This record gives sequence, structure tokens and C-alpha cells, in this order.
Amino acid sequence: MVKIAVDTLGGDYAPEQIVEGALQAAELHGIASVLTGDERRLKELIGDRPGGSLLEIVHAPEAIGMHESPVEAVRRKKDSSLVAAARLVKEGQASALVSAGSTGATLAAALFVIGRIKGVERPAITSLMPTLQGVSLIADVGANVDCRPSHLVQFAHMAAIYAEHVLGIHQPKVGLLNIGEEPGKGNALVKEVYEQLTGGPLNFIGNIEGRDIPRGHADVVICDGFVGNVVLKFAEGLGGALFDMLKEEFTANLAASLGALMLKPGLRRIKKRMDYTEYGGAPLLGVKGPVIVSHGSSNAKAIRNAIRVARDAAENNIVATIEAMLAAESK
Repeated sequence: MVKIAVDTLGGDYAPEQIVEGALQAAELHGIASVLTGDERRLKELIGDRPGGSLLEIVHAPEAIGMHESPVEAVRRKKDSSLVAAARLVKEGQASALVSAGSTGATLAAALFVIGRIKGVERPAITSLMPTLQGVSLIADVGANVDCRPSHLVQFAHMAAIYAEHVLGIHQPKVGLLNIGEEPGKGNALVKEVYEQLTGGPLNFIGNIEGRDIPRGHADVVICDGFVGNVVLKFAEGLGGALFDMLKEEFTANLAASLGALMLKPGLRRIKKRMDYTEYGGAPLLGVKGPVIVSHGSSNAKAIRNAIRVARDAAENNIVATIEAMLAAESK
């Protein structure tokens, strides 16, 4: 049975919302999890809930704070909840890792404890962005701010594998984020990546611009971590600001309020499509076990979905598929 290692001390609402998410994943999806954290507190939170039968506990009461040095904390706090969860994946006692704690610490634990896949130069953090066509997977969104062309090419291959095997997108369209669609546009990095991806095995559609992302022109969007993080944070801020503006306008007077009442069902559906909790977290690609990096403010719903996504990645053998791709390329 697939088991997901869940760091219960990472995140703004740990451990209550993390445990609740694991319970919901067990009760709604039948997913087994191994919770790392303070054993006494975890037992209290699980209580006699039906999903508790699918949950195991590993005592690891030390937490890694958001403001600690990620590398130093992972090396120093060997029995922290995050490191303990990563160790479970390394030792084969869990199939994947979910954490809403420090992104840097999660990346460090994944690299130093679980280890990177042989042949992977740089693991990539990806993010799902809602579009008019469904979702687009963006890689990288923050793990690597300075990249070589070969890094972005690997990001493209790993993200395409994830899109096809976990998201169910047949032959995903891969786009290179640039300042123009023409092949000669951009800096030296993206020009070289464009050349390397052209004519390759991926369904590469060429350069795309930032405005093309929300329209869903590409299923996979490739960029370095600096650009990807700016895109991600801008999209989060813009989405929140738009809904705040709508709320302000719809409550301006009685007529606007009545109009909002009629539009409420549609607005609720749009909000759901843009809600990060629906997607659970950001897959970290390139390490020897599926790792889902959840938002620091993740609630139980977000954790439940992160566990579901981690289960899907494990069951679809994402790591083995990436290993096979790299082995084929090295021949």
C-alpha cells in the first residue's frame, strides 16, 4: 500500500490543519499516511476518527522554523518532523513526502536525505496555474534562480512527464516563456534552450509570452526559477486583488448587490478554479521520491489534496519514468 509521509509541524496552521487534512485524505480517498511530529499531540488530534486507522505516527517533536537557514536546520535537526518524514521516504517506509513548511528546508531535506535522481542536474519546483483550458504546469518557480540551458531542458522533460502521467494530459504542449514568440527573441539562455528543444521528442510549441499562460496556450511552461517565482507571485496577487475589487464594486449600492446575487454561483465557480487549495501543492521534480511542497498557509483541504496528488505521483511511478528518460538520453 502507498503511504504518504506528512510533516505535521510545517505550515501556519500546524499541526491541527495538517492532521485534519490527513484524516480527510484517509476518510475520503482511503490514503494511508505516516505523520511525523509530537506523538502525544497527534494522538489527541486523531482521537477516534474513522480515518485514524490509516494513520501511523513517528515521534519527531522538533520543528524547522520558516526563518532558519534551510541547509543548516536540516543538517542540525536530524529528528525534526521534516527530516524524519524525508527519511521515511529514503528508507522505503513511505512512498512520498508532503510538507507545508519552509520551501527551502523541504528542498534541502529532499536533496540531502532523499537524494536526487541520477543524471538530474537541478531538481525543479513546479506549480499548477489555472487557465481557460484547465491548468498549466510551470517549472521552475523558485528552486533555481540561476540556470544553464541544460537545466531548463531537463525541467521541460520532467514537467512533461508529470503532466502526462499525473495530470493525464496526452502529449502535453511545452512552451518556453519569453518576451516574444519569435525564435530570435530573448536572452542568451532562452535562445539556447529554444535550439535544444526544437526538433526533440517533446511536443515543443516554441516561445510563449506571459499573457499566453492564463489562456492555456501551453500545458507546460518552462523558465528559470527567478522568472517563474515572479510570475507565480504576480498571479497570486492579481487574482486576490481582482476578487477584492469585485467585492468592493458589488457592495457599493443596492443595485450592485442585487446584481452580485445573480452572479454569485458563477463567481463561486471561478473562485474555486483559482483556489490554490484545490491543487494541494507544488511537485518537486528530480528527487528519488515524490515530494509535494504545500503553501505555508495550507488548510486541511489543501493538505488533503496534496496527499492525494502525492499518492497519484507515487502510483504512476513518476520517479522511475524520469529515471528511464535520463537513462535513454545518456545512451
